[in-house]
Formats: sequence, C-alpha cells, structure tokens
Amino acid sequence: MNSALLTQLLDDLAQEGSELDLLVAELPAAAWATPTPAAGWTIAHQIAHLAGTDEVARLAVVDPDEFRTQRDRVDPTANGTIDAAAEAGAAAAPDELLHRWRTARAALASALLALPQGTRIPWFGPDMGATSMATARLMEVWAHGVDVRDALHLPTLATSRLRSVAHLGVRTRDFAFYQRSLNPPAAEFRVELTGPNGEPWTWGPPDAAQRVTGPALDFCLCVTRRRHRDDLALQVIGDDANRWIDVAQAYAGPPGPGRRPSRDSTEDSIPR
Repeated sequence: MNSALLTQLLDDLAQEGSELDLLVAELPAAAWATPTPAAGWTIAHQIAHLAGTDEVARLAVVDPDEFRTQRDRVDPTANGTIDAAAEAGAAAAPDELLHRWRTARAALASALLALPQGTRIPWFGPDMGATSMATARLMEVWAHGVDVRDALHLPTLATSRLRSVAHLGVRTRDFAFYQRSLNPPAAEFRVELTGPNGEPWTWGPPDAAQRVTGPALDFCLCVTRRRHRDDLALQVIGDDANRWIDVAQAYAGPPGPGRRPSRDSTEDSIPR
C-alpha cells in the first residue's frame, strides 16, 4: 500500500520522531532520568513507551494473530500494564534505548507501506487501516514529546502536523464516551480550530448547536489529555460538547486521571 495520504502521514510521523529524537539525543545520560509531568515517568520512560508501542504496532501489522494473542493476555482495565513495559525499557542505557526506538519506528513505517490495500490492523481499540495507524502513532509521538518538552521546560511545538492529531481527536469523540461506559451524543458537533499559521480547520456541520472553537494546539493538548481544560483557550458551547471536552481522549486504553489545572502543584496522570 502506498497511497499519497499514507505517504504524507508517514513523512509527518518521521519528522515528528526526528525532532524528538534530536532533542533527547543531545541530552547527557543523567538527564534521561528527569521526571516528566506524569508521576513516575522519566524522559527514559517516555522514549521506552514509544519504542515499545512501535514494536507492538509493527507486530499487529505483520502478525495480527500473534498480536491478538498477546493483547488478550492484557487486562484492559489495568492502568499500569503498559507502564510496566516502559519501566523495563527505561532501564537500558540511553544510547541503547534511542537505537531501539529508531529501529522500531523505521520498521513500523516499512511494514505499513507494505500492507495490502484495505487491510485492517487489530489494536487495543477498534481495528484500523494503515492511515489510521500512522495517524495514531503521530499523535503518540507528539503527545509524549509534549511530556519530554515539559520536563525540560521547553515550549510545546505547534506545526501543521497537528491537523492529523486534531482530526483524530474529533474522530474519537464517541470512543472517549464508550471508554467511560457513557452513551455518546447523537448529534453532530462543530469543531472550529485555528491552525499554527492562522489557517481554519473545521469539522462537522456549520449550524451544529454543540460547538468547540479555539487554537488547534489547545484542542490537541486537550484530546491527548496533556493539559486540563482550565488551562486552555477553548470555547465550548452546549452541554454535550462540555461533557466531551471533559472526557476527550485520542488514544486507546484507559483514560487515566488526566492532568490537573496548573494552579495545582502536583501531577498524577498516567500517559498513553
């Protein structure tokens, strides 16, 4: 499979990975132990998580039966399941861990490009196509990159690649409700975002009563649960839209407690 959309997504994924790679590659070994906003997670844990999930994603592409076997052994309600894998990976030396992540993300990209048209990939949430998997991985790299940059007191990056993260956030609206055993709203929502260069990004009917508007960066930070809504410049109109923004998540797996408002001095969120 080599559609123009998949190629573009994989290019964006590679660029997102390269930027985070360059950032951590320059760190002294001791800095890999720097805590990130998620309690118990260092920079090494964040990179180990990305390496491990890239490896698991490739397994889902090349050997879906084996992936399902491994997935079925995982308790889907256990917030610490993937943390254990990150804990094990973070024990490696930084150069070894970085090499592992580089190898894993390159292997996943090659596997996605070779996937026959129309193939569905099993995952921890619903099965997906290659473009959806590439989008999900792009979201993961960006979101964990936010954690790393927060740990290093660096500003969050906003590029045109955020459109894919925002799109995933919109598409996973109903999934976020289902994750909490809630019924999703029946009505369509309108989402109007302003991209990093001032460009409008929109989803849903223009006349929808339930609306979310604001900067694309803030929306992406919300749906990846990297910031509390109180710290974001999002305008939310409608009871259902407000319920969504409270529970939004663009990733598979348990939502975790989320981030606290910046006025709170502690963090106890579990990243995904």
